[in-house]
Amino acid sequence: MKKTCPLATMPEQYIGLKEMINKQVEVAQPVLTEEQMEQITFTLIEALHTNKQVYLTYYKKGQCITETGFLQFVDSLGNLFIFIDDVFELKNKIRLSELIDVRLA
Repeated sequence: MKKTCPLATMPEQYIGLKEMINKQVEVAQPVLTEEQMEQITFTLIEALHTNKQVYLTYYKKGQCITETGFLQFVDSLGNLFIFIDDVFELKNKIRLSELIDVRLA
């Protein structure tokens, strides 16, 4: 016997409902002050030189995401940085403009 969902009886409705739920949980990208941007810059430099683990919070597709990892490379001219994820040990490229907060672990 197949279970049915009363609100989504066709596959198109599943997609539509999922999009509506995702739009409801979207948040606007926070605007950082000059002081916050300076603090982030100093923390990035310290973490890069001492090879300390950091907690990164960044904005992506309407969500604020926090990950733990190690910084590998910061390119201030190209406006991006590369960090290695602590869980899967994957290299991730993120724009500096998407960065919201950086904390040393």
